[in-house]
Amino acid sequence: MDRAAAQAAEPAPALPAVALDYLAHARVEKRLAARTLSLYTLDLQKLVVFAQAAQVELLALQVPHIRRFAAQMHSGGRSARGIALILSGWRGFFQWAARQGLVPMNPVDGVRAPRAPKPLPKALGVEDALQLMNYVNAGAGAGPPQAGARLPRGAATREAVERGGHFDPWIEARDAAMAELLYSSGLRVAELVGLDVAPGPDTERLARGWIDFAAGEAHVLGKGSKRRIVPVGSAALQALQAWLALRAQPFAAPATPEPALFIGRRGARLTAQSVWVRLRERARQAGLTTSVHPHVLRHSFASHLLQSSGDLRAVQELLGHASIATTQIYTRLDFQHLAQAYENAHPRARRKR
Repeated sequence: MDRAAAQAAEPAPALPAVALDYLAHARVEKRLAARTLSLYTLDLQKLVVFAQAAQVELLALQVPHIRRFAAQMHSGGRSARGIALILSGWRGFFQWAARQGLVPMNPVDGVRAPRAPKPLPKALGVEDALQLMNYVNAGAGAGPPQAGARLPRGAATREAVERGGHFDPWIEARDAAMAELLYSSGLRVAELVGLDVAPGPDTERLARGWIDFAAGEAHVLGKGSKRRIVPVGSAALQALQAWLALRAQPFAAPATPEPALFIGRRGARLTAQSVWVRLRERARQAGLTTSVHPHVLRHSFASHLLQSSGDLRAVQELLGHASIATTQIYTRLDFQHLAQAYENAHPRARRKR
């Protein structure tokens, strides 16, 4: 439940003039969106309720009051993220009030929301990952299309195929290559869809990313426009070669050839959303009960590599993390895996059933 929904059922007191002046400033001078103004209004209404309960004027609130209000929200079951957003709204109001000379200091400064526990990244088990990678569509027995054969034309036909209505070796080869590459190299979905077939005509116009088949490497453009090179496994290279053999098949091709490695049914670069949809459908067809999306395969790549090598620094470099602190979350995931193995295998660890 978002903070608008959470606060909708709460009393909505009349706001004092100073709060209305601040909202007018946010609307006119800061030109905030209507949705943002609505949330700011809800935040100020909640602050007024707290102030009235504490029998303190709005502009007379001090740091201890704000801390107590935050603690009350926490004990009432509001999430750490929700509290942080409300505190941010209050902080903006008091910053404005301080600039107007209405308060000597901002009582929200220094007050932080409770620390939210970092959720563990969701990763597939090794067996599930291999089940997804080894999946072959039942219609694949028909083999690739004959030389010179055209794939189905028309958006309606392609749309039906992409939704799983019919088997199409073109779609199958593309989706298999995407899944293999995501798991093999730990790419972000933006890095995957940014790949081009070739690096570019010259070094001045490099593609966002490309595959060097000779070296078995992927050149990608990651966050912060930072380039990195990651290895590509042999299975992924084979899947990519199979996809490239079909990619050029003519079907409603645009006048200007699309440089993207992965293209959709109309010949344009595949979107990140389309990759999510296709990967989820492929996981369903492969019989996996876990929800699979591109970042799950990135997490699986990192987790399985760390379990096998124990080299956290190498995993950091391969993922393109600026800080190793970001990568360290996989050590928690790895320990969880080890703890489960201990629980299942050690005779003194097994709980009574």
